[in-house]
Amino acid sequence: MRPQARLQAAIEILDQVIEAAAHQGAAADTLVQRYFQTRRYAGSKDRAAVRELVYGAIRFTAERPYSGRAALIGWLEADAPEQLALFDGSAHAPSPVEPYETRAKAALAPLWLEPAMRARFGDAFEAEALALGARAPLDLRVAPGADIAAVAAELEAEPVPGLPRALRLETPRPLERHPLFESGAVEVQDAGSQLVVAFAAAQPHETVIDLCAGAGGKTLGLAADMAGEGRLIASDTDRTRLQAMGPRLQRAGLGEFVEPRLLNPGREMEALADLQGAADLVLVDAPCSGTGTWRRNPELRWRLTAERLARLTHVQARLIDLGASLVKPGGRLIYAVCSVLTEEGPAQAEAAAARTGLTPGGRKALTPLHDRCDGFFVARLDKRG
Repeated sequence: MRPQARLQAAIEILDQVIEAAAHQGAAADTLVQRYFQTRRYAGSKDRAAVRELVYGAIRFTAERPYSGRAALIGWLEADAPEQLALFDGSAHAPSPVEPYETRAKAALAPLWLEPAMRARFGDAFEAEALALGARAPLDLRVAPGADIAAVAAELEAEPVPGLPRALRLETPRPLERHPLFESGAVEVQDAGSQLVVAFAAAQPHETVIDLCAGAGGKTLGLAADMAGEGRLIASDTDRTRLQAMGPRLQRAGLGEFVEPRLLNPGREMEALADLQGAADLVLVDAPCSGTGTWRRNPELRWRLTAERLARLTHVQARLIDLGASLVKPGGRLIYAVCSVLTEEGPAQAEAAAARTGLTPGGRKALTPLHDRCDGFFVARLDKRG
């Protein structure tokens, strides 16, 4: 592909990303993959170059742009104006840029959300928002049976302070076919998620419920801390994500230890009735805005709306109440969200304590700027014995 054709490809993909963001469609990564599945003539260098253009434009503005062309022109004018000469109208090239055209403007956060984020971060807002929009490294969790020093040497990875089984690759690269990944010696998991698991402090011989387990990332960490002793139930309402957990459990040798349970949305207790009041630990890693993961999923800034945020906070409260009913006297509930918003974090935990009678037992807020991981809020709520 000529450089001009790469620019046009990026515009076409960005148009799809904008449309998907407006209607909760496929993620940007998926759209990039689909685009090239039907364009086999594009080589690996072409694909990488187009991907860089797409994500450069996405990271440039937190406001959903008018069009892919507006997004790309806005970013290039700010960061790489020499490339605008390639908008020359030749074969497979974008048409020349006109002075009157709409351009995307740089923005660190959606305008409607900026006041809440400024209230959350104060004078550190710009630094925190820049860190949320920066590229993320690739963090790994090393399985208990693997030699972490040997794994680090093999992958040329660095340790992550405060996490004895975590490694970091500052420059991400695919590991899905690496023998260490295929053998279960390593799993891809952000340090923030690993810190949430450490905060939960699952112990051997406990009954533990990962209520919103998804594809099982935190489930694997809980299982490692339990050392194969006790009972670990991993539940979710999303059949596809729960099924994706199976191969991960098998790689880690945990296929017989973890009990997956598919829940019926709105009727979750039907599948959990036998566990009511029985759990030492319930992890509620609730659905959320994902504001803490903008480094990895920058187009999420284009997807979030005030209405969607309100729906999410309602779901979070309901899941906390469900989780609280599963905790036995003397047990604990861990509430976690990959969000930096007050209404999903501290406010949600405080309301839960008042509503359920659980006792606050500590909390932690993580941000990319201060903790070099995804943004998270995690809180412990104890049920008195």
